[in-house]
Amino acid sequence: MTKSPPANIHSIIAYHLQFHNKNICYNSLSHKQKLPKMSPQTLLLSFLIFPLFFHLSTPATDTFIYGGCSQSHFTPGSPYESNVNSVLTSLVNSAAFASFNNFKISVPGSTQSDIVYGLFQCRGDLTTSVCRDCVAHAVSRLGVICPGSSGGAMQLDGCFVKFDSSAFLGVEDKTEVFKKCGPSVGYNSDSLGRRDAVLAYMAANGQYFRVGGSGGVQGVGQCVQDLSLSECQDCLAEASGRLKSECGTSAWGDMYLGKCYMRYSERGFHSRSDDENDDVDKTLAIIIGIIAGVAVMIVFLSCLTRLCDRKDGK
Repeated sequence: MTKSPPANIHSIIAYHLQFHNKNICYNSLSHKQKLPKMSPQTLLLSFLIFPLFFHLSTPATDTFIYGGCSQSHFTPGSPYESNVNSVLTSLVNSAAFASFNNFKISVPGSTQSDIVYGLFQCRGDLTTSVCRDCVAHAVSRLGVICPGSSGGAMQLDGCFVKFDSSAFLGVEDKTEVFKKCGPSVGYNSDSLGRRDAVLAYMAANGQYFRVGGSGGVQGVGQCVQDLSLSECQDCLAEASGRLKSECGTSAWGDMYLGKCYMRYSERGFHSRSDDENDDVDKTLAIIIGIIAGVAVMIVFLSCLTRLCDRKDGK
């Protein structure tokens, strides 16, 4: 008998992660394979190396960009709350199969004012599994920062989630929501020329998800797919113009409007802050130092083991 999802907004994400983790455990235990024997030294080294590769390969799609909640709140136990829970559950479920979807939900007994609209949009280069995880994290965070709110929006690095009582689906929105500019690198005509060329290319490309590059400058832009391509074009052109005027000679810039965003960086596809890069470098240095120390210990223990074996053989 299939277990139905919980009705409480704060339990939605826990249910999906629990169900997903059960499937993982079941699949892992269903394959009984004989593993090769490993020495304690090799086993210890492998457990220390694994976190390093895990750290390097984990995508930063759940990095927080911005979030917000509506000032109005719904009544606990009301039909509107049921519609909110249904919308958020539908978003998480749908993200396992598509990179975009939108919903208009009204449970039986609801009035026109109880209708809830919702959508999610994942970054165009993500797999469906990564998309699903990103949307699940966004819904989870909305449940924490917007408890009881009749609407909310959450932008993570890999996805965008929004729900509200107003009919915002298919409505163009070029309101500036979030902007961040990197440090100025001074006036450099070649660098600025490459930046402007990348932004112009992305503003003119007729796709919902767009990437471009020129020399050391790379950029990415995307629209929410409830817009038409012409509306997407208008939105990205607006974002491009604001990046050039508001970020000036910055090494990188992020511009998020209501239904689209555009980002550029001279350092890479998705820019990181200097603090984030320093944290990564420090983490790698610590892990590499630990591995080096353990390697020396393994060599010492191996020599000691061989010495003991020789004495026992005499």
